[in-house]
Amino acid sequence: MVATGSSRIAVLGVSLALLSGCAGTSGTSLEAPDDYFTRQLPGMSSSANPLMSPVDNPILQVSSLHHPPPELIRQALLAQHERWAGTPYRIGGTGRNGIDCSALVQNVFNETFRLQLPRSTSGQVREGTQVSRDDLQVGDLVFFRPPGRYDHVGIYVGDGYFLHASTSQGVMLSELDNSYWQRYYWQARRTLEPTTLAQRVIEPGEG
Repeated sequence: MVATGSSRIAVLGVSLALLSGCAGTSGTSLEAPDDYFTRQLPGMSSSANPLMSPVDNPILQVSSLHHPPPELIRQALLAQHERWAGTPYRIGGTGRNGIDCSALVQNVFNETFRLQLPRSTSGQVREGTQVSRDDLQVGDLVFFRPPGRYDHVGIYVGDGYFLHASTSQGVMLSELDNSYWQRYYWQARRTLEPTTLAQRVIEPGEG
């Protein structure tokens, strides 16, 4: 029993080291020049299992001993990115065959934080409290008003990136400082404080 436990700790230790490594560089999307696409950010291993729920991920639970709440939330959101990456955009869609921006946010918050948000962007923009762009924290919702009938929403993951369902590229990570998103940035909302979100990541079924 002792040897087995030691082996398990050693494996998790190696996994944590991988999570803390630097990722490769990203490039600009050729199909949609207004999006800044990347499959990885610093802290996300390329070998992460995209099918594993962040709340069931033992690496996240062990890393809670070493990382502050923002890092726990960030890792959980990056795991969700790996799970949904490449899913095409479809207005009114809610699943793997196609999903829109507000449905993605609703799914991610429900699966990761056990927080049920409204289905629509107009409902989500009334949740929590408004925060300034300079005060963005991991897990905040970011809203945009691009041309067209619909507003757009994503989830801030830190380092200037947000997770969203792009109309041209599907589920992806984009850079807030991209000229397109800068131009149409609207506001940000904080549904729950980071400490509460982190607690919901590491204690599934509670809170």
